[in-house]
Amino acid sequence: MVWFMIDAACAAGLPVRLISCALLWALLTPNVGVHDGPDPLCHWLCTKSRLRDGELRARLGPDAKVEGAPKVLKDEHGETFLLDGKSDGFFVGDDLDKLDKYLPKNMMTVAAWVAVDTPRQWGGILSCVQDNGKEEAGFVLGYNERRFYFGLATAGADDGDGHMTYLAGTKDYELGRMYHVVATYDGETMSLYVNGALESTSAEQSGAVLYPEKAPVVIGAYRDKDENHRHHGRIREVALYDLCAKAKWVAHEFSHASALAKAAPVRNWPDEHEFVVSPYLQFVTQDGMTVMWETTRPSSSVVFYGETAEVPERVEGREATTMHEVRIPDLDPAKGYFYRIESVDDRGEKLTNEVGTFQTAVTEDMAFAFAVISDTQSNPAVARAISGHAWGQRPHFLLHPGDLVGTGPNKEHWTKQFFPSMKTLVARVAFFPVLGNHEQNARYYFDYVSLPDPEFYYTFEYGNAQFFMIDSNREVGPGSDQYKWLEEQLGKSKAVWKFVCYHHPAYSSDENDYGDMWKGKSTHGDLRVRSLVPLYDRHDVDIVWNGHIHSYERTWPLRAGRPDPEGTTYMITGGGGGGLETPGPIRPWFQNTVRRGHHYCMVRISGRVLEFQAYDLDNRMFDSLRVEKQP
Repeated sequence: MVWFMIDAACAAGLPVRLISCALLWALLTPNVGVHDGPDPLCHWLCTKSRLRDGELRARLGPDAKVEGAPKVLKDEHGETFLLDGKSDGFFVGDDLDKLDKYLPKNMMTVAAWVAVDTPRQWGGILSCVQDNGKEEAGFVLGYNERRFYFGLATAGADDGDGHMTYLAGTKDYELGRMYHVVATYDGETMSLYVNGALESTSAEQSGAVLYPEKAPVVIGAYRDKDENHRHHGRIREVALYDLCAKAKWVAHEFSHASALAKAAPVRNWPDEHEFVVSPYLQFVTQDGMTVMWETTRPSSSVVFYGETAEVPERVEGREATTMHEVRIPDLDPAKGYFYRIESVDDRGEKLTNEVGTFQTAVTEDMAFAFAVISDTQSNPAVARAISGHAWGQRPHFLLHPGDLVGTGPNKEHWTKQFFPSMKTLVARVAFFPVLGNHEQNARYYFDYVSLPDPEFYYTFEYGNAQFFMIDSNREVGPGSDQYKWLEEQLGKSKAVWKFVCYHHPAYSSDENDYGDMWKGKSTHGDLRVRSLVPLYDRHDVDIVWNGHIHSYERTWPLRAGRPDPEGTTYMITGGGGGGLETPGPIRPWFQNTVRRGHHYCMVRISGRVLEFQAYDLDNRMFDSLRVEKQP
C-alpha cells in the first residue's frame, strides 16, 4: 500500500514524493465532503521497527499488544510478520467506548496484504466481532478454507436484528502466496476485492455498522467471546478507513506493490516434525491397500510392509509433502500384513509409527464381516468407545454413512476429534465414507479420503457384495448425474448382495426432522432421496444404510411402497456420537424396530446368508436380523 512504501522509504532515508491528497481523496471516497482527509483511522505496518516494549506501534490509530512471539521475515520486498496460528497475534483492545473514534460508522474500507499458510473455517485478518447465535454484530476481514471473506452486521431497517452477512470471494487463494485483500461498505453495498479486482458484492446490509457492546479488536485472528481462530501465515500491513474506497483506488493501491502477489508462494512450516493425523487405511482391495497420514512439515512418504513385523518390503511416495498417500500394490487376497510408515523432512528428522496390521479384501467365495458407524460428529468420547467395540469384533472394513465430523471446514474437527477417536479402528481397517451435511463439501473431506473419482459418489466390491455410495446432499432425482450413474451401476451388477449407502434417510420416524409429529404430520423421511426407491425395487437392492437421524431404525423389507419379504430393508445407523434424537409418537407403516441411543452395527456374510446385529454403547446387542437368499 501507499503508506507502507512511504514509511519504508522514510526509514531508509530516501526521498518520497507523496500522491496528492486531492487525488487520493478523489480515488478513495464516492462522496466528496464527508471526511476531512484521506488518512485511515488505523494503520499497522508489520516491520521490526514497529515492535517496541511488547507492542506493535501503529502508524495511525491505537497500538496493539503483541501476543505470542511473531517472527519477522525479510525478503527482497521488505519485512512481514509470520504468525504461527497457535498463540501469535495483536490485541488492540476490547473497550469499544475507548476505541470508538477508531471504528468506522456509516461506511468503511479495510485493506491488508496477507498470505495464508493454513486454511481455516474462520480465519481472521482484522476483526471486531461477536457472532454467537442471535448475537451477530461487528465486522471481520478474513478467509475460510478456500477463499477470502468480509463479514458485516449493520443496523439497517431490514436487518436491524444484527444478522451478519459473510461475503466470500469467487476464487480460491493459493497457500503461501501474498494477496492484497480489500473490503468496502458504502452504507448500502458490501464489496470484496482481491489483488485489485472486484470479486463479490452484496446488498443484504444497510445503514450504520452495528457494533456489539463489547468485543476484542484483534489483528491476525477471528475472535469473539467464545472463539479464537488465529492466523497462520504472513501479514504485511493492515489499514482501516471510515470511507468507502472506489474500485479505481483499490486497483491503484494494488498496482503499487503488485510484485508481492507475483512472487512465488512461501510456505512457513512449524519447527516440530510431528503427526497431524497418524496413519490410517483407505480403499482396500484384493490386491492393494492405501495408507495415508499427515505431518506438520513436508517430508518423504515411505511405507514398509510384509507378512511379518519385520516389514521387509517398501513402497515410496513421489515427493515431499505434508499429506501422505501411498498405495501398496501386488498383494495377495484375504491375507494379513504388517506395516509401518516413515517420513523424513529436509532437516533429516525422522517420523515413524508402531507396526500395525491390515488385511486385504477376501475373494467372492469367502465369508466376511464389516462394521457400520454413522454420525460420529463432535463427540470423540462416544466415537472412541463405539469404534473400540467395533474393532473388538475384528471387521474387515468400516462403512460410514456420513457426518464424520461436526463441521467439515474446521480442520481441528478432523485432526482432534474424528481421527484420534477412530484411530484404533481406522489404523487397521479401511473406512468407506459418504458425505453428510456436516461435512459441508469441505476440502478436508477430499484431502483425507482416497476414493475413486469423483469421490463424492463411487462403487466398490467386497467378497460377493457390491456397495453403491452416493452423496445425498447433491441432486439425486431422476435425470441427475448420480441417479443415472446409480441406475447404470445397479443394472450391470452381478453381485449376490447389493447395498446402497448415503446420508439422508428415505424413511424415518424421527419426531421433528421431517415435520413436528407432536403437532402435526411428517413426511416420514427425505422426499428427495425417496425418488431413488424405485431403482432399488427394480434392481433388488438388499439394504440401504443411512445416517443423519441420531438414532437407530430398521424398516420391514419394502417394495412398491409396502412391506414385502423380497423387498429392500432401510436402516438408519446414526448413533456414532451425535446428540441423540427421539422417534415421534406415531408408529409409521414401514417401521420394524426403532431405538434411541448411541450404537454401532455389524454385518456378517457367508455366501447367501447375511447376519446383522446392532450393539449399544455398552456393547450389548439390541437388534438382529438374518437374511437367507434363495439361489
